[in-house]
Amino acid sequence: MSPAELKARLALPVIGAPMFIVSGPELVIAQCQAGIVGSFPALNARPPELLDQWLRQIRAAVGDAPFAVNQIVHPSNTRLERDLDLTVHHRVPIVITSLRAPGDVVKRVHEYGGLVFHDVINIRHAEKALAEGVDGLILVCAGAGGHAGTLSPFALVAEVRRIFAGPLILAGAIASGRDVLAAQAMGADFAYMGTRFIASREANAVDAYKQAIVAASAGDIVYTPYFTGVYGNYLKASIIAAGLDPDHLPASDKTAMDFGSGAAKAWRDIWGAGQGVGTIADIPTVADLVGQMAADYRTARQALTSPA
Repeated sequence: MSPAELKARLALPVIGAPMFIVSGPELVIAQCQAGIVGSFPALNARPPELLDQWLRQIRAAVGDAPFAVNQIVHPSNTRLERDLDLTVHHRVPIVITSLRAPGDVVKRVHEYGGLVFHDVINIRHAEKALAEGVDGLILVCAGAGGHAGTLSPFALVAEVRRIFAGPLILAGAIASGRDVLAAQAMGADFAYMGTRFIASREANAVDAYKQAIVAASAGDIVYTPYFTGVYGNYLKASIIAAGLDPDHLPASDKTAMDFGSGAAKAWRDIWGAGQGVGTIADIPTVADLVGQMAADYRTARQALTSPA
């Protein structure tokens, strides 16, 4: 499947971002059936043997609809080789790679015709990923939920477009159909949307997490490397509930990075979210959510193209 074929098959040019704990088969299946790309981190399947079952379940439910698996390319991910073997065995259409240039992952996925999209937060990371042969870049800009960068999408999209004409997927406070159109207007091909889907019925998140998303505004998001060793955005309320002071978190750096068996604890108790929370006011089904976003997208596009 080529990137152009992928885009043509979607009801809306949106890729659901893979979220630790939150993204599971139920959410992925609902996203795919609604006409967007659903995804999940391979590490969400615990114990590791569950990954094979999840991939079979998703494929049986969505047929040949495109979906994605996120692989953390980092030494602390001791499951990478095994999880990649299963990804290749099931011929997962899209593999999303994170943290380091994907190297051998690209070669193995390309052998069966899959696509590799890689997370980047700056132009240097983009250049490294392109040198490894990735098919597309996910630009994780300021305001994105979970691990995120600090660059404005206006700046990063423009810089990357100087060196790459292929698929760009934009992440950062995207929560509506109007936002999706804006991402395209900036030069992206797809929008990358995570936080909005936490507040959906199919998300594997406790009710308190979903309600916290609805109640929050952009000012309630804390950007810190404390919890995983990599800078990320989290809900202030969950940090306070854990007995920590969000304004005085201890320093941390990449030497503390851990995406092994203990990684889920940070996301279970400290809730990731992006700055787009302020526009989220309900907890619908994924089908209803995507349907509303598609209608908003069409309305926004018509308003821009209609005579004043």
